[in-house]
Amino acid sequence: MYLCYVSKKILDNIQFPEDLRKVSKEKLPQVAKELRDFIINIVATKEGHLGASLGVIELTIALHYVFNTPEDILVWDVGHQAYGHKILTGRKDSFHTNRKLNGISGFPKIGESNYDAFGVGHSSTSISAALGMAIASRIKGETHKQHIAVVGDASIASGMAFEALNHAGIANTNILVILNDNAIGIDPSVGALKDYLTKVTLDGAPDTDNIFEALNFNYSGPIDGHNLEELTSELERLKHVPGPKLMHVITKKGKGLRQAEENQVTYHAPGKFDALTGDLLPKDSNGLPPKFQDVFGETIVELAKENKKIVGITPAMPTGSSLKYFMETFPERAFDVGIAEQHAVTLSAGLATQGLTVFCNIYSTFLQRAYDQVIHDVCLQNMPVIFCLDRAGIVGEDGATHHGIFDLAFLRCIPNLIIFAPRNEIELRNILYTAQLGLKNPIAIRYPRGRGSIKDWKKPFSEIEIGKGVSLQKGYAIAILTIGTMSETVLNAIERISEKEKVAVYDMRFVKPLDTELLNAIFKKHQTIITVEDGVIKGGFGSAVLEYASEKEYQGTIKMLGIPDYFPQHGTVDELKHEAGISEGKIKETILSFL
Repeated sequence: MYLCYVSKKILDNIQFPEDLRKVSKEKLPQVAKELRDFIINIVATKEGHLGASLGVIELTIALHYVFNTPEDILVWDVGHQAYGHKILTGRKDSFHTNRKLNGISGFPKIGESNYDAFGVGHSSTSISAALGMAIASRIKGETHKQHIAVVGDASIASGMAFEALNHAGIANTNILVILNDNAIGIDPSVGALKDYLTKVTLDGAPDTDNIFEALNFNYSGPIDGHNLEELTSELERLKHVPGPKLMHVITKKGKGLRQAEENQVTYHAPGKFDALTGDLLPKDSNGLPPKFQDVFGETIVELAKENKKIVGITPAMPTGSSLKYFMETFPERAFDVGIAEQHAVTLSAGLATQGLTVFCNIYSTFLQRAYDQVIHDVCLQNMPVIFCLDRAGIVGEDGATHHGIFDLAFLRCIPNLIIFAPRNEIELRNILYTAQLGLKNPIAIRYPRGRGSIKDWKKPFSEIEIGKGVSLQKGYAIAILTIGTMSETVLNAIERISEKEKVAVYDMRFVKPLDTELLNAIFKKHQTIITVEDGVIKGGFGSAVLEYASEKEYQGTIKMLGIPDYFPQHGTVDELKHEAGISEGKIKETILSFL
């Protein structure tokens, strides 16, 4: 007779950090292995960010083991690396819903757990937030509390992080900054600070000229971020060291999965893969239309072969934006400035003063971080910088921190700025061509994440007349005014309507300047107008049309469709558009209500 024993995993008994603290130190490496396997097995099928979380498994365990979270406050920078943190803080059983509609967020989020001390998604905020919490604890007399900010080597190079370090050095608070140094963000880290950290890693901590000690931080490290004994020991020591402290930890992004270690850019968010082998599952992209980012990337290379004045700028997103094609072809004319959107914009303005044709390629959501520079350094001085805003509109699973839904509204109010949204790949290609011919004004070109609709898009270039919209479909009852790729959604919705001949569709193309000649003709012909955009309604494209209608005393009805006054969360693009009322089905319902 044989007895069968089922080996129970240590992780099975861990729901919260208080359970983790009951585990003996010698068993923590086993917890790390099980936690890695748990993440790999779920992300392999459910998708999400992988490499960053695998790289900080030991650090995550050590932090929750040593500190009394959530009483002790832990703030993660950006949040790509927080999967292990989520699993250890009560969300293990719901982790399979990560980034899904109504599931848990892919980033730390205050409303989701009291262990998520601060909501994140954009970089370089952790030190400022943790410092604010530490100052508050001092004011309230809560001197027992610890305040920890975990920030990557790419994020700490940002101006905001240095502003926080500068303040923290004299703030007399109990704050610990963990510098997670893996030499990569999404793409490899760049800049002089990266070179400095590399030297520290190779040569050991310098006795003099330590940049962090110069800012009044008690420096500790470099420490092996995958050695749990060393991590827990040093964290225990630092708990009793007063004042600002910085612990320099060396980790490897993707640790524990060979492919993720060797292909760190790809495995940052790899999509579906084989959990056993680590190999990516094949994606059938043959015959599909291109991604808008690739249309941008390939077109700018084509243009730059003829126009020697073209330069490209990106703040740490060469792969995501496809500026990498330009960087590979013209390395002396391409600049990855790191996570430094403010610098990217003003650098672009400086280059433009010298007659260069500057393509500044930034995700729409990240341009928010450089708003003053757009106004003060570019538009006020009327510098003809060409802003290429990737990931505009609803972006899907990354959620509220990453949707590019505010750009039309916050850019529309700025004088001198042209705003264009291409409805397809050919339009994007042609506006890029037009912009480099010598515009006298700055221009913002915003396009969505993902694929377009046209396979054969490499047509001969054609100049686009600034401020001119086009008629896509004639009709006599309702006029629908669209911007960007929403025109395709509208046309598809109309195909499902029996009386489609009643509906006219216009692609206005330019939010600024509006095609007032075309608008006058539309006002004269139609008593009902519906505007459709994939940005916020308040202050956006529809608002621009409404303002002009008021100026011209238009007496008809104007219905605005777009993102209502809320922050869309995470889910697929289609799910989130449906919630916002701008899916094909919802647009059809709105049209029918006026017929």
